[in-house]
Amino acid sequence: MFLDATLKYNKKLIKTSLDLHQKGIISPNTYVLDLDTVQRNAVFLSREAKKQDIELLFMTKQFGRNELVAKAIVEAGIEKAVAVDPWEALVLHKHGIKIGHVGHLVQIPKNMIREILALHPDYVTVFSYENAENISEAALQMNRKQKIFLRVADKGDCIYNGQEGGFTLEQLTKDIGRLKDLKGVELAGLTSFPCILIEKNKPRVTPNVETMQKAKSLLQDKGITDLVMNMPSATSTATMKLLKENGATQAEPGHALTGTTPLHASGEHPEKPAMVYVSEVSHVYNHKAYVFGGGFYPRSRMKGALVGAKNSRLRKVPVIQNDPSNIDYYGTLDTDYVHVGDTVIYAFRTQVFVTNAQIAILKDISTDPKILGIYDAGGNLLKR
Repeated sequence: MFLDATLKYNKKLIKTSLDLHQKGIISPNTYVLDLDTVQRNAVFLSREAKKQDIELLFMTKQFGRNELVAKAIVEAGIEKAVAVDPWEALVLHKHGIKIGHVGHLVQIPKNMIREILALHPDYVTVFSYENAENISEAALQMNRKQKIFLRVADKGDCIYNGQEGGFTLEQLTKDIGRLKDLKGVELAGLTSFPCILIEKNKPRVTPNVETMQKAKSLLQDKGITDLVMNMPSATSTATMKLLKENGATQAEPGHALTGTTPLHASGEHPEKPAMVYVSEVSHVYNHKAYVFGGGFYPRSRMKGALVGAKNSRLRKVPVIQNDPSNIDYYGTLDTDYVHVGDTVIYAFRTQVFVTNAQIAILKDISTDPKILGIYDAGGNLLKR
């Protein structure tokens, strides 16, 4: 999906990745990340957010919860992270990253609440009154008050399979009084997901945003004001003005940091592609080439890959995407014009944290490339 943009705007990343693989420094099933480009992307995002008066919390799951990348983003001006689940919050905290938001998209298990509150997150999202009650009880036991977001999800909203949950407007109307009475929490804001989608290379707001605005009015009628409006999904320099126009006060860039939102396939945005996936031809069978897998992602939308053993001989070949119901032991190239051991380079939309891939963090790609470390998909250092 991002191969052409990477060839145009970050060809050195492709060249360096091939060299590292052919020399045996990195293995197949490794993402290679250009740290300098990620940091530049974060600078662009931070500047646009200040212009639009939107607070940013950065997402790390796309690049495997990596400490080096997270710290580079903080240095670029986005000071706090959002953790998609409590385990991500623990990993980030271990590396000294401040947690701005946790609990969305994944709620905090009851017996982990005190452990997560001890990290002092700015906000915790709850999907129901029962979740809010559990947060309140734990906070009171710790002699504190926790700010919470209510996730709203009304009928007709855009909700992905496996991510269902939240307050319908009807349920919120019933629960406002009980929520206000909880002593250990403060109703600080609202959230939903996804709030923006990219269609035909243009961003549009989803019905979720209107639901958030209606929920905001319900809360204001009950005297709950100064609400944070957290609107994640597809946050980039190209979408922040639209977010602001629709009431957002907070957003959560993830793929924009690596230049891999759907908008970035054209490359015509400040954020540039910063990550590729490296594999190797394993064998040829029935006129197709099979490459080592483990790091593919069903929603990648990839169409092609580069294959070869030398940069001067890299060829772009068609990709046959895997059936998402099967384990990705191998990926498939629609060609047999390859050699076993050839490097294969992809550039696609990914979620490293749900793979078994490795990730190599590179610096100074344009001058004197250096590997700062090779990590697993959960952010653990494997080797320097």
